Amino acid sequence: MAKPFFRTAILLLRLLTVSLLVALAGCAAPSRPPEVIPPVQISESTWRQIDSDISSASLAARVAAENYSRGQMENWRRLVSLRTEKYFIPWFTGYWTQQWLTIKLSWYKLRSENGADSAVKRLAAYLLEQYRNRVLAPVAKEIDPDAVREQAARLYIQVLSRQLQEIPRRYGIPSAQFEGRIKNIPAIALPRPPAHSASLYQIVHAADKVDGLPAYAALMARIREAASGAGSERSETSMSPVAQRASEKLLESLAISGGAGVASTIIGGVAGGVLSLGAAGFGAAAREKERPRTEAQLRECLDTIFKDIWHSLMEDRGIGVMGGVSHMSQQIEGSFTKTLINRIEFPKMPQERPLPDEQPPQGQGIDDEAADDDETTDE
Repeated sequence: MAKPFFRTAILLLRLLTVSLLVALAGCAAPSRPPEVIPPVQISESTWRQIDSDISSASLAARVAAENYSRGQMENWRRLVSLRTEKYFIPWFTGYWTQQWLTIKLSWYKLRSENGADSAVKRLAAYLLEQYRNRVLAPVAKEIDPDAVREQAARLYIQVLSRQLQEIPRRYGIPSAQFEGRIKNIPAIALPRPPAHSASLYQIVHAADKVDGLPAYAALMARIREAASGAGSERSETSMSPVAQRASEKLLESLAISGGAGVASTIIGGVAGGVLSLGAAGFGAAAREKERPRTEAQLRECLDTIFKDIWHSLMEDRGIGVMGGVSHMSQQIEGSFTKTLINRIEFPKMPQERPLPDEQPPQGQGIDDEAADDDETTDE
Protein backbone atom coordinates (compact mmCIF):
# COMPACT_ATOMS: atom_id res chain seq x y z
CA MET A 1 0.00 0.00 0.00
CA ALA A 2 2.94 2.28 0.78
CA LYS A 3 4.80 1.50 -2.47
CA PRO A 4 2.09 2.86 -4.87
CA PHE A 5 1.88 6.03 -2.77
CA PHE A 6 5.62 6.62 -2.94
CA ARG A 7 5.63 5.94 -6.68
CA THR A 8 2.92 8.54 -7.21
CA ALA A 9 4.76 11.09 -5.08
CA ILE A 10 8.02 10.52 -6.95
CA LEU A 11 6.22 10.91 -10.29
CA LEU A 12 4.62 14.19 -9.20
CA LEU A 13 7.98 15.45 -7.94
CA ARG A 14 9.58 14.68 -11.30
CA LEU A 15 6.79 16.49 -13.18
CA LEU A 16 7.17 19.52 -10.92
CA THR A 17 10.94 19.56 -11.48
CA VAL A 18 10.52 19.38 -15.25
CA SER A 19 7.96 22.22 -15.17
CA LEU A 20 10.32 24.42 -13.15
CA LEU A 21 13.19 23.73 -15.54
CA VAL A 22 11.03 24.61 -18.56
CA ALA A 23 9.88 27.83 -16.88
CA LEU A 24 13.44 28.81 -16.02
CA ALA A 25 14.59 28.07 -19.54
CA GLY A 26 11.81 30.27 -20.93
CA CYS A 27 12.81 33.17 -18.69
CA ALA A 28 16.48 32.81 -19.61
CA ALA A 29 15.81 32.74 -23.37
CA PRO A 30 16.15 36.14 -25.12
CA SER A 31 12.90 37.93 -25.89
CA ARG A 32 11.77 37.84 -29.48
CA PRO A 33 12.40 41.17 -31.23
CA PRO A 34 9.29 43.01 -32.41
CA GLU A 35 8.40 42.49 -35.99
CA VAL A 36 9.54 45.40 -38.15
CA ILE A 37 6.87 46.52 -40.58
CA PRO A 38 8.49 47.75 -43.78
CA PRO A 39 7.31 51.18 -45.00
CA VAL A 40 4.67 51.25 -47.68
CA GLN A 41 6.14 51.95 -51.07
CA ILE A 42 4.66 55.19 -52.38
CA SER A 43 5.31 56.26 -55.94
CA GLU A 44 6.90 59.59 -56.78
CA SER A 45 3.80 60.65 -58.69
CA THR A 46 1.68 60.05 -55.57
CA TRP A 47 4.04 62.18 -53.49
CA ARG A 48 3.80 64.94 -56.07
CA GLN A 49 0.03 64.85 -55.82
CA ILE A 50 0.25 64.91 -52.03
CA ASP A 51 2.55 67.94 -52.20
CA SER A 52 0.05 69.62 -54.48
CA ASP A 53 -2.73 68.92 -51.98
CA ILE A 54 -0.63 70.36 -49.13
CA SER A 55 -0.08 73.52 -51.16
CA SER A 56 -3.82 73.72 -51.92
CA ALA A 57 -4.59 73.26 -48.21
CA SER A 58 -2.30 76.18 -47.40
CA LEU A 59 -4.05 78.31 -50.02
CA ALA A 60 -7.51 77.44 -48.61
CA ALA A 61 -6.36 78.28 -45.08
CA ARG A 62 -4.86 81.56 -46.30
CA VAL A 63 -8.13 82.55 -47.99
CA ALA A 64 -10.09 81.78 -44.81
CA ALA A 65 -7.71 83.91 -42.73
CA GLU A 66 -7.84 86.75 -45.25
CA ASN A 67 -11.64 86.77 -45.31
CA TYR A 68 -11.69 86.94 -41.51
CA SER A 69 -9.12 89.75 -41.29
CA ARG A 70 -10.74 91.81 -44.04
CA GLY A 71 -14.15 91.55 -42.38
CA GLN A 72 -12.72 92.67 -39.05
CA MET A 73 -10.77 95.53 -40.58
CA GLU A 74 -13.78 96.79 -42.54
CA ASN A 75 -15.59 97.16 -39.21
CA TRP A 76 -12.49 98.86 -37.80
CA ARG A 77 -12.47 101.34 -40.68
CA ARG A 78 -16.14 102.15 -40.13
CA LEU A 79 -15.54 102.84 -36.43
CA VAL A 80 -12.53 105.04 -37.18
CA SER A 81 -14.55 107.08 -39.68
CA LEU A 82 -17.43 107.56 -37.24
CA ARG A 83 -15.17 108.56 -34.39
CA THR A 84 -13.21 110.99 -36.58
CA GLU A 85 -16.37 112.84 -37.57
CA LYS A 86 -17.91 112.75 -34.11
CA TYR A 87 -14.94 113.56 -31.90
CA PHE A 88 -11.74 114.62 -33.64
CA ILE A 89 -12.94 117.17 -36.19
CA PRO A 90 -15.22 119.01 -33.72
CA TRP A 91 -12.39 118.98 -31.17
CA PHE A 92 -9.88 120.47 -33.61
CA THR A 93 -12.16 123.23 -34.89
CA GLY A 94 -13.50 124.14 -31.43
CA TYR A 95 -12.79 127.60 -30.02
CA TRP A 96 -10.98 126.46 -26.88
CA THR A 97 -8.87 123.98 -28.81
CA GLN A 98 -7.77 126.76 -31.12
CA GLN A 99 -6.87 128.88 -28.11
CA TRP A 100 -4.85 126.03 -26.66
CA LEU A 101 -3.11 125.40 -29.99
CA THR A 102 -2.23 129.10 -30.13
CA ILE A 103 -0.46 128.79 -26.78
CA LYS A 104 1.34 125.62 -27.87
CA LEU A 105 2.45 127.18 -31.16
CA SER A 106 3.80 130.21 -29.31
CA TRP A 107 5.71 127.91 -27.00
CA TYR A 108 7.08 125.91 -29.94
CA LYS A 109 8.26 129.08 -31.65
CA LEU A 110 9.99 130.35 -28.53
CA ARG A 111 11.88 127.08 -28.05
CA SER A 112 12.51 126.43 -31.73
CA GLU A 113 16.02 126.84 -33.11
CA ASN A 114 14.99 126.39 -36.74
CA GLY A 115 12.22 128.95 -36.94
CA ALA A 116 8.67 128.40 -38.12
CA ASP A 117 9.34 125.11 -39.94
CA SER A 118 10.30 123.35 -36.73
CA ALA A 119 7.26 124.77 -34.92
CA VAL A 120 4.94 123.55 -37.70
CA LYS A 121 6.53 120.10 -37.61
CA ARG A 122 6.05 119.87 -33.85
CA LEU A 123 2.45 121.01 -34.20
CA ALA A 124 1.85 118.31 -36.84
CA ALA A 125 3.30 115.67 -34.49
CA TYR A 126 1.05 116.93 -31.69
CA LEU A 127 -2.07 116.76 -33.87
CA LEU A 128 -1.16 113.26 -35.00
CA GLU A 129 -0.71 112.20 -31.39
CA GLN A 130 -4.15 113.59 -30.59
CA TYR A 131 -5.62 111.70 -33.54
CA ARG A 132 -4.20 108.46 -32.17
CA ASN A 133 -5.38 109.17 -28.64
CA ARG A 134 -8.86 110.39 -29.58
CA VAL A 135 -9.64 108.05 -32.49
CA LEU A 136 -7.34 105.07 -33.03
CA ALA A 137 -6.77 104.08 -29.39
CA PRO A 138 -10.49 104.03 -28.41
CA VAL A 139 -11.37 102.05 -31.55
CA ALA A 140 -8.59 99.56 -30.74
CA LYS A 141 -10.44 98.70 -27.52
CA GLU A 142 -13.18 97.22 -29.71
CA ILE A 143 -11.14 96.00 -32.69
CA ASP A 144 -7.36 95.91 -32.29
CA PRO A 145 -5.39 95.36 -35.53
CA ASP A 146 -2.66 93.59 -33.53
CA ALA A 147 -5.24 91.15 -32.16
CA VAL A 148 -6.67 90.65 -35.66
CA ARG A 149 -3.18 89.74 -36.90
CA GLU A 150 -2.75 87.17 -34.12
CA GLN A 151 -6.19 85.65 -34.66
CA ALA A 152 -5.73 85.45 -38.43
CA ALA A 153 -2.48 83.50 -37.95
CA ARG A 154 -4.15 81.09 -35.52
CA LEU A 155 -7.09 80.60 -37.88
CA TYR A 156 -4.70 79.84 -40.74
CA ILE A 157 -2.97 77.14 -38.67
CA GLN A 158 -6.26 75.62 -37.47
CA VAL A 159 -7.78 75.40 -40.96
CA LEU A 160 -4.52 74.05 -42.38
CA SER A 161 -4.35 71.39 -39.67
CA ARG A 162 -7.88 70.18 -40.46
CA GLN A 163 -7.12 70.11 -44.18
CA LEU A 164 -3.94 68.07 -43.69
CA GLN A 165 -5.69 65.41 -41.60
CA GLU A 166 -7.66 64.32 -44.67
CA ILE A 167 -4.67 63.78 -46.96
CA PRO A 168 -3.29 60.45 -45.56
CA ARG A 169 -6.75 58.87 -45.65
CA ARG A 170 -7.31 60.19 -49.16
CA TYR A 171 -4.26 58.36 -50.52
CA GLY A 172 -4.19 55.44 -48.09
CA ILE A 173 -0.70 56.15 -46.77
CA PRO A 174 0.44 55.58 -43.15
CA SER A 175 0.32 58.62 -40.91
CA ALA A 176 3.96 58.11 -39.90
CA GLN A 177 5.16 58.48 -43.48
CA PHE A 178 3.00 61.54 -44.07
CA GLU A 179 4.27 63.15 -40.87
CA GLY A 180 7.82 62.43 -41.97
CA ARG A 181 7.06 64.26 -45.18
CA ILE A 182 5.72 67.42 -43.55
CA LYS A 183 8.60 67.48 -41.05
CA ASN A 184 10.81 68.48 -43.98
CA ILE A 185 8.55 71.34 -45.10
CA PRO A 186 9.51 74.72 -43.55
CA ALA A 187 6.74 76.90 -42.10
CA ILE A 188 8.67 79.55 -40.16
CA ALA A 189 12.19 80.57 -41.13
CA LEU A 190 13.76 83.43 -39.19
CA PRO A 191 17.42 84.34 -38.76
CA ARG A 192 19.34 82.95 -35.82
CA PRO A 193 18.87 81.29 -33.39
CA PRO A 194 17.72 77.93 -34.84
CA ALA A 195 14.84 77.81 -32.35
CA HIS A 196 13.23 80.56 -34.43
CA SER A 197 12.52 78.10 -37.25
CA ALA A 198 9.70 75.57 -37.34
CA SER A 199 8.42 72.93 -39.74
CA LEU A 200 4.90 72.41 -41.00
CA TYR A 201 4.64 69.40 -38.68
CA GLN A 202 5.47 71.52 -35.63
CA ILE A 203 2.93 74.27 -36.24
CA VAL A 204 -0.01 71.98 -37.06
CA HIS A 205 0.68 69.75 -34.04
CA ALA A 206 0.82 72.84 -31.82
CA ALA A 207 -2.31 74.36 -33.35
CA ASP A 208 -4.16 74.85 -30.04
CA LYS A 209 -1.03 75.95 -28.15
CA VAL A 210 0.93 77.58 -30.94
CA ASP A 211 1.75 80.61 -28.77
CA GLY A 212 4.12 78.36 -26.82
CA LEU A 213 6.14 77.55 -29.94
CA PRO A 214 9.32 79.69 -29.79
CA ALA A 215 9.50 80.21 -33.55
CA TYR A 216 5.87 81.37 -33.75
CA ALA A 217 6.26 83.73 -30.78
CA ALA A 218 9.41 85.22 -32.32
CA LEU A 219 7.70 85.69 -35.70
CA MET A 220 4.69 87.53 -34.30
CA ALA A 221 6.84 89.67 -31.99
CA ARG A 222 9.03 90.71 -34.90
CA ILE A 223 6.03 91.69 -37.05
CA ARG A 224 4.42 93.58 -34.17
CA GLU A 225 7.62 95.54 -33.51
CA ALA A 226 8.06 96.43 -37.18
CA ALA A 227 4.42 97.51 -37.50
CA SER A 228 4.56 99.80 -34.47
CA GLY A 229 7.10 102.12 -36.09
CA ALA A 230 5.88 101.97 -39.67
CA GLY A 231 4.27 104.95 -41.33
CA SER A 232 4.78 107.51 -38.55
CA GLU A 233 6.99 109.76 -40.68
CA ARG A 234 4.57 109.60 -43.62
CA SER A 235 1.65 110.40 -41.32
CA GLU A 236 3.40 113.48 -39.93
CA THR A 237 4.11 114.63 -43.48
CA SER A 238 0.44 114.18 -44.37
CA MET A 239 -0.61 116.20 -41.33
CA SER A 240 1.78 119.06 -42.18
CA PRO A 241 -0.64 121.01 -44.46
CA VAL A 242 -3.19 121.18 -41.64
CA ALA A 243 -0.50 122.22 -39.18
CA GLN A 244 0.83 124.84 -41.62
CA ARG A 245 -2.56 126.43 -42.20
CA ALA A 246 -3.44 126.19 -38.52
CA SER A 247 -0.20 127.88 -37.54
CA GLU A 248 -0.85 130.76 -39.96
CA LYS A 249 -4.34 131.33 -38.59
CA LEU A 250 -3.20 130.91 -35.02
CA LEU A 251 -0.43 133.46 -35.50
CA GLU A 252 -2.94 135.91 -36.98
CA SER A 253 -5.23 135.47 -34.01
CA LEU A 254 -2.25 135.76 -31.69
CA ALA A 255 -1.29 139.08 -33.28
CA ILE A 256 -4.86 140.37 -32.95
CA SER A 257 -5.18 139.28 -29.34
CA GLY A 258 -1.69 140.58 -28.54
CA GLY A 259 -2.42 143.98 -30.05
CA ALA A 260 -5.73 144.14 -28.27
CA GLY A 261 -4.02 143.24 -25.01
CA VAL A 262 -1.52 146.09 -25.35
CA ALA A 263 -4.29 148.55 -26.24
CA SER A 264 -6.47 147.45 -23.35
CA THR A 265 -3.55 147.89 -20.96
CA ILE A 266 -2.94 151.43 -22.21
CA ILE A 267 -6.60 152.41 -22.16
CA GLY A 268 -7.43 150.58 -18.97
CA GLY A 269 -10.75 150.45 -17.17
CA VAL A 270 -14.04 149.42 -18.73
CA ALA A 271 -13.02 150.59 -22.21
CA GLY A 272 -9.96 148.34 -22.14
CA GLY A 273 -12.06 145.35 -21.11
CA VAL A 274 -14.56 146.05 -23.88
CA LEU A 275 -11.69 146.19 -26.39
CA SER A 276 -10.33 142.82 -25.22
CA LEU A 277 -13.78 141.24 -25.43
CA GLY A 278 -14.26 142.72 -28.88
CA ALA A 279 -10.95 141.27 -30.07
CA ALA A 280 -11.88 137.87 -28.65
CA GLY A 281 -15.28 138.04 -30.32
CA PHE A 282 -13.67 139.01 -33.61
CA GLY A 283 -11.28 136.05 -33.32
CA ALA A 284 -14.12 133.64 -32.56
CA ALA A 285 -16.19 134.99 -35.47
CA ALA A 286 -13.23 134.70 -37.82
CA ARG A 287 -12.63 131.10 -36.78
CA GLU A 288 -16.30 130.25 -37.21
CA LYS A 289 -16.21 131.71 -40.70
CA GLU A 290 -13.14 129.62 -41.54
CA ARG A 291 -14.58 126.43 -40.00
CA PRO A 292 -15.94 124.83 -43.26
CA ARG A 293 -12.65 125.40 -45.06
CA THR A 294 -10.65 124.15 -42.08
CA GLU A 295 -12.79 121.03 -41.76
CA ALA A 296 -12.48 120.28 -45.49
CA GLN A 297 -8.70 120.54 -45.38
CA LEU A 298 -8.55 118.48 -42.20
CA ARG A 299 -10.68 115.73 -43.76
CA GLU A 300 -8.43 115.69 -46.82
CA CYS A 301 -5.29 115.31 -44.71
CA LEU A 302 -6.88 112.71 -42.44
CA ASP A 303 -7.99 110.78 -45.50
CA THR A 304 -4.37 110.66 -46.71
CA ILE A 305 -3.20 109.55 -43.27
CA PHE A 306 -5.88 106.90 -43.09
CA LYS A 307 -4.97 105.56 -46.54
CA ASP A 308 -1.37 105.16 -45.37
CA ILE A 309 -2.52 103.32 -42.25
CA TRP A 310 -4.93 101.14 -44.24
CA HIS A 311 -2.23 100.27 -46.77
CA SER A 312 0.14 99.25 -43.96
CA LEU A 313 -2.51 97.10 -42.31
CA MET A 314 -4.12 95.47 -45.35
CA GLU A 315 -1.71 95.60 -48.28
CA ASP A 316 1.69 95.28 -46.64
CA ARG A 317 2.19 91.52 -46.36
CA GLY A 318 5.22 91.98 -44.16
CA ILE A 319 3.73 93.96 -41.25
CA GLY A 320 -0.01 94.04 -41.91
CA VAL A 321 -2.77 91.97 -40.33
CA MET A 322 -1.83 89.12 -42.70
CA GLY A 323 1.87 89.34 -41.82
CA GLY A 324 2.07 86.05 -39.92
CA VAL A 325 -0.11 84.21 -42.42
CA SER A 326 1.90 85.52 -45.36
CA HIS A 327 5.21 84.40 -43.87
CA MET A 328 4.03 80.85 -43.14
CA SER A 329 2.15 80.38 -46.42
CA GLN A 330 5.09 81.66 -48.47
CA GLN A 331 7.44 79.24 -46.73
CA ILE A 332 5.12 76.27 -47.21
CA GLU A 333 3.96 76.96 -50.76
CA GLY A 334 7.37 78.25 -51.81
CA SER A 335 9.06 74.98 -50.81
CA PHE A 336 7.01 73.11 -53.42
CA THR A 337 7.90 75.66 -56.09
CA LYS A 338 11.61 75.13 -55.40
CA THR A 339 11.16 71.35 -55.48
CA LEU A 340 9.34 71.55 -58.81
CA ILE A 341 12.10 73.67 -60.33
CA ASN A 342 14.75 71.22 -59.11
CA ARG A 343 12.88 68.32 -60.69
CA ILE A 344 12.79 69.88 -64.14
CA GLU A 345 15.51 68.46 -66.39
CA PHE A 346 16.13 70.41 -69.54
CA PRO A 347 17.07 68.23 -72.54
CA LYS A 348 20.53 68.67 -73.96
CA MET A 349 20.73 70.46 -77.27
CA PRO A 350 21.89 68.14 -80.10
CA GLN A 351 25.29 68.89 -81.54
CA GLU A 352 25.35 70.23 -85.06
CA ARG A 353 26.86 67.94 -87.68
CA PRO A 354 27.48 69.17 -91.24
CA LEU A 355 25.81 67.30 -94.05
CA PRO A 356 28.04 65.44 -96.56
CA ASP A 357 27.32 67.84 -99.44
CA GLU A 358 27.30 70.95 -97.25
CA GLN A 359 29.73 73.67 -98.33
CA PRO A 360 32.06 75.04 -95.69
CA PRO A 361 31.32 78.51 -94.33
CA GLN A 362 32.36 81.37 -96.52
CA GLY A 363 35.00 82.60 -94.11
CA GLN A 364 36.64 79.20 -93.96
CA GLY A 365 36.85 79.02 -97.81
CA ILE A 366 38.51 82.45 -97.98
CA ASP A 367 41.10 81.38 -95.43
CA ASP A 368 41.84 78.21 -97.39
CA GLU A 369 42.23 80.16 -100.64
CA ALA A 370 44.52 82.65 -98.92
CA ALA A 371 46.63 79.77 -97.62
CA ASP A 372 46.86 78.30 -101.16
CA ASP A 373 47.96 81.69 -102.53
CA ASP A 374 50.66 81.93 -99.88
CA GLU A 375 51.96 78.50 -100.78
CA THR A 376 52.05 79.47 -104.50
CA THR A 377 53.94 82.66 -103.69
CA ASP A 378 56.48 80.76 -101.62
CA GLU A 379 57.07 78.39 -104.49
